[in-house]
Amino acid sequence: MSKEKVLVVDDDLNICELLRLYLEKDGYSVTIVNDGMSAVKTFNQIQPDITLLDIMLPQLDGWQILREVRKTSNKPIIMLTAKGEVFDKVLGLELGADDYITKPFDTKEVIARIKAVLRRSGSAVEESDTKKVEYDKLSINLTNYELIVDGKKVEAPPKEMELLFHLASNPDRVFTRDQLLDEVWGFDFYGDSRTVDVHIKRIREKLANVSDKWELATVWSVGYKFTTKE
Repeated sequence: MSKEKVLVVDDDLNICELLRLYLEKDGYSVTIVNDGMSAVKTFNQIQPDITLLDIMLPQLDGWQILREVRKTSNKPIIMLTAKGEVFDKVLGLELGADDYITKPFDTKEVIARIKAVLRRSGSAVEESDTKKVEYDKLSINLTNYELIVDGKKVEAPPKEMELLFHLASNPDRVFTRDQLLDEVWGFDFYGDSRTVDVHIKRIREKLANVSDKWELATVWSVGYKFTTKE
């Protein structure tokens, strides 16, 4: 079985070497870069299975790197930073980050988060089952992150895909915002759950007026559900 590739982007050399030590011990192949320009270039070259990305970096910051990478790739990204303000967490999630770990951290927690994100995203090497749901004029395939709407492929960030897939896989079940953050983002997010509303709004824009046989519905004062109609 080939090793899963981890790209570590941080300008703190001590943190980088600590992560390399523990990740390689756990069987990962690790590449380290220390600035933003090198991060984008290296990402495109090696196509890592997952990236640990700091925010405060020389040349390009973590937000700029995240935006650039998300133009072409759905590969998982965990933000790794000393910043812990709610704004940073919300921004990272809305830009397409898959998880968020604040420094100082426990290396065992980082490895556990990496495994969880890879498992959720379907990027784990051993995972081969196709994740796909279909409705009238709608196909959501999480195996290759492909969204087909009315016969046309529609580009969507990973978290929009995962959120829509989660709702569509559980038709007519109502989810609160906190449940969606926990079950789709996969960790307890202590902050403003408006990030769910932002993602729902963007998904609805992509699905507007496509079919009258299903709907991404709001359940007022509760949350959201994917409802089917006869």
